Amino acid sequence: MTAEVRWARPEDTDDLALLLRELAIHYRQEPLDKDRTIAAVGRWLEDENPAYPHFALAYRNDEVAGLASVAIAHPGSDLERLLFLKDLFVRDKFRSAGVGVSLLAFLASECLARGIGRIDLTTENWNEGALRFYDRLGAARHDQKVFLRFETDALNALARQASDPI
Repeated sequence: MTAEVRWARPEDTDDLALLLRELAIHYRQEPLDKDRTIAAVGRWLEDENPAYPHFALAYRNDEVAGLASVAIAHPGSDLERLLFLKDLFVRDKFRSAGVGVSLLAFLASECLARGIGRIDLTTENWNEGALRFYDRLGAARHDQKVFLRFETDALNALARQASDPI
C-alpha cells in the first residue's frame, strides 16, 4: 500500500479541512473560508458514529494526501448494505502515486469486514481521468439510474409540504 489510510478522528480536523478546501478548488467551486471549514469539520468529526465513520484519510510520509467521503446505506432488494462513495479526492502532488488506489483498497477491506456488499459512486461525465481510473480498477458502469438532486429551494418546498395538513 502506498499510503496509510484510516478513518478520520476529531484530531484530524485541520487535515480534513485542508482537503475539503482543496477539493472545492479542484471542482471549480468558490473557495471555502478556512475558519468556517474547520468549524464545520470539527462538528462533523465530533458527531461521527464510530460504527459508521464518514471520512477516510490517506497519509503519505506523515502528510495528508487524500480523502474518501462515504455513507453507509441499509439494504435494498438484495438485503446487503452498500457504501456510497460521495467523494474520492487526492491532492495534486500525490496524484498517480497510488493514493486513490490505497483509499479504495481500504474501503473495500472495510466493506468485506463489515458485511457491506458493494460500493456505489458517481463521477462527472467530463472527468475522463476519474472514469479511466475507476474502469482500470474494475468498476462497472451502470446507466440504468439517473442522478437527481434536491437543492435549497426544492428542500424548502418539500419541507413546507410536511407541515401542510392533508
